[in-house]
Amino acid sequence: MKIENEQDIEKEFREFIIKQKHPCIMANTVFKLKKYHLKIYEDITSNEIITPILKDISEYLEHYDFNSNEFESLMVCFKTNNFDCEKAFETALWTFLQKLHNADDVGWDNRVSNDSGSPHFSFSLKGTAFYIVGMHPNSSRIARRAPYCTIVFNMHWQFEKLREMGTYQTVKKRIRSRDKKLQGSINPVLRDFGSDSEARQYSGRTIEADWSCPFHLKN
Repeated sequence: MKIENEQDIEKEFREFIIKQKHPCIMANTVFKLKKYHLKIYEDITSNEIITPILKDISEYLEHYDFNSNEFESLMVCFKTNNFDCEKAFETALWTFLQKLHNADDVGWDNRVSNDSGSPHFSFSLKGTAFYIVGMHPNSSRIARRAPYCTIVFNMHWQFEKLREMGTYQTVKKRIRSRDKKLQGSINPVLRDFGSDSEARQYSGRTIEADWSCPFHLKN
């Protein structure tokens, strides 16, 4: 049975990222420097969480230091959700993202596409593009096997910043090498931005070639 004390939940995440040597070196750095914001909710399917989470995102962006080379991540954990299969998690993830989009009062980030099939797509909330990382205990990918159902919001800007700093390719190679060492292979759905829609990567599931993203723009 999972513990539910917020301090204990945070401790589990630190163990998952740091002690278990998570392949994402950016996640390791963020946790070691305590540059993460962990928000804990009950149920990802609840309608009542949407407004508070949009507020979390607004506050995260408002206080982010865009002049620093140190990155910060926003993580939203749902402590009561258990998914026996990856498709069930994928459905819950996209339903959740759809609800956030429907309630968002700011237009799409014009630096990225709002077409989920476009290779230039990135999910936008509060006018800011995010690369979404979905994680849950029963993921087939070890790196996505977080202790709780969790959605990580990583700003698209952070990846552009790495490119500007000239470190993106080095970071990418190190992460994929560590992931291969951990699981024996890199995640087959991983693609660079601009080569395929990143929507295919959000759930962590190895999706079918003809997979169609269930997300749609609100009217």
